[in-house]
Amino acid sequence: MRMIWTVCCSAILVSGLVSPVVDAESPRDIGSRLELFADDALIEKLSGKAVQHLHQPVPREVVLVTDKPWEGNTSAYYTIFQDGDLYRMYYRGSHFDEVKKAATHREVTCYAESRDGVEWKKPELDLFEFDGSRANNIVWDGIGTHCFTPFKDANPECAPDACYKAVARGRPLGKKGLYIYKSPDAIHWSLMADEPAITTGAFDSQNLAFWDPERTLYVSYHRNFVNGVRAIMTCTSKDFVKWTEPVYLEYGDAPNQHLYTNAIMPYLRAPHIKVGFPTRYLPNEGSRVEPIFMISRDGLVFKRWNEALIPEDAPEDRNGNRSNYMTRGLLQLPGSDRELSVYATEAYYTGPDSRVRRFSFRVDGFVSVHGEAAGDTLLTRPFTFSGDQLVLNYQVAEKGSLRVEIQGPDGKPLEGLSLANCQPLGGDEIEQSVRWRGGSLKGLSGKPVRLLFELDGADLYSLRFR
Repeated sequence: MRMIWTVCCSAILVSGLVSPVVDAESPRDIGSRLELFADDALIEKLSGKAVQHLHQPVPREVVLVTDKPWEGNTSAYYTIFQDGDLYRMYYRGSHFDEVKKAATHREVTCYAESRDGVEWKKPELDLFEFDGSRANNIVWDGIGTHCFTPFKDANPECAPDACYKAVARGRPLGKKGLYIYKSPDAIHWSLMADEPAITTGAFDSQNLAFWDPERTLYVSYHRNFVNGVRAIMTCTSKDFVKWTEPVYLEYGDAPNQHLYTNAIMPYLRAPHIKVGFPTRYLPNEGSRVEPIFMISRDGLVFKRWNEALIPEDAPEDRNGNRSNYMTRGLLQLPGSDRELSVYATEAYYTGPDSRVRRFSFRVDGFVSVHGEAAGDTLLTRPFTFSGDQLVLNYQVAEKGSLRVEIQGPDGKPLEGLSLANCQPLGGDEIEQSVRWRGGSLKGLSGKPVRLLFELDGADLYSLRFR
């Protein structure tokens, strides 16, 4: 029997979790925001052979090896974020002896940092002792080391001694639930309360929280089980201390599958969009795991893609027990204005150490609308915008083209803005303005329009108005 994930919206009275009901006929106001085509928020109709296509990231270099005595082959639950011109990484240090079938030392939370997202250093922090020495990169030791997940607090009203925060599972040292932490500098951490702040859930994986500037709330995403299946819950808080009762995420008609971690975050180029890289767990297939992709506009209802985002052969040591986790983190590295970096683990359990490898996406390149011939089109829903310039992120084959028509709500092309008037776009561009012969967008700002895209050997990733 298929698991029922959804909850009647009228019954959900949790602040910040459900978008207000909007008249289906009311045009969406996108202003000058970047909009992706990874869901159907703007898509009304795909015609011909036009389809949404999921893209896999490109494998790059190994950036970290867990080769210290306090790390090991079960180091896990990596969190990476940018902090000014510095990139910070936090992860569990742990090791499992396959012969003795036991952990070799206590779990600790480790720290690394980088200036470029590629070369990572493990600084000697002199904070906690391991085997008689403080010469290590252990940043936290105590309640929460199983899955300590920090973030930089973007709340403009956060206290100076709490501009970095974290959540972590209490057990095995504390009580069941998520404890909350604070830090003034991302290095020196302390508990904010003696008791867990969130208690509904299982929490036995990477749980996380962040400040959502769109809802002006703290948001948490964490683990639970429903009828033995691993599931994701979410709740919100105004102050990071008191939290609403969690509810389960919704996925439409996506299949019922174990979701281990969630790696949800606001998309860095469009914070109103939430992207997630959950890890799908396959217990009947050797306990292997594989990251997938999902996207949401309200943080509760997600479109979830079923294809593996990072396959087992990308490029090695990813087909074992829990050996293919996506980290929590999406970065735009210095000098890389055309790509975004994500990270995933490999060689879990299989060696003396495990590894973290960088992967790269095209900017906005999670999903595209792809068309092969001139009859392949994308029609948007009606919307309003701000500006007088349409900018696209796209890739066109050598003999292909991309054209755009601006229509009124009635579906008729506006004067001078038809497909025939559009100057065809070609090549491979992250930001390219669209031009029409005999027409412009001046005077259309704030008025409802539709866009018709003709995709002749083209991939369309995103749009925005300026």
